[in-house]
Amino acid sequence: MTASRTARERVRAELTKEIADIARRQLATEGANGLSLRAVAREMGMVSSAIYRYFPSRDDLLTTLIIDGYNAIGERVEQADAAVSREDHLGRWLAVCHAVRGWALAHPHEYALLYGSPVPGYQAPQDTIEARIRDTVVFGRILADAYEAGALNPPAIAPAPPAVLSEDAALVRDVMPGVPDLVVFLAINAWTGLFGWVSFEVFGQFNNTLNHLDTAFEHSMRTNAALIGLDGPAGAR
Repeated sequence: MTASRTARERVRAELTKEIADIARRQLATEGANGLSLRAVAREMGMVSSAIYRYFPSRDDLLTTLIIDGYNAIGERVEQADAAVSREDHLGRWLAVCHAVRGWALAHPHEYALLYGSPVPGYQAPQDTIEARIRDTVVFGRILADAYEAGALNPPAIAPAPPAVLSEDAALVRDVMPGVPDLVVFLAINAWTGLFGWVSFEVFGQFNNTLNHLDTAFEHSMRTNAALIGLDGPAGAR
């Protein structure tokens, strides 16, 4: 009885994965708006009613794809950070930036699902939050570590955030405990700058504009690090 149930669960998991894989391919050809459970069922040779046992609606399938995408980029970022010395805060930041860019360029259609235009009529459920912040948690940990080590020195040109933003800073500080408001907003600037760059590149905004994208990206991310006040280990620069 137990073995039979385990076999059924294994078959269900395999079919669920196959459905998600086909749906990811659909993203490349039809976009998120064109994602269709019926089309997935046809490709699998299933009757359309059967696929609803695995995904009751298109939104359920979209949620799975979104969670899978966030987890994939989060895992890539976690691995990149873990590969660098804990004391090399600048190196960790650069590794994270390159991990985000590398994943996005390798998976442009999944990236578009996560960071492109919202899908009309779709409302992401709370289930996506844990996966969505995996990469942000890594970035916050880098800054918290740097601040605790005395290796975070924001430049004097950085203006102090208005007092009204302290409430917002308190919310964001959950992922970078102990850092002051100024660092929180410098971090937001750098983090959104990373995704702004990556989005421009993925969506072709740099076409016929920049010819040396790898070098330009590295320079931009180092500039963002300097604006936060991130220092590498002695002699790293």
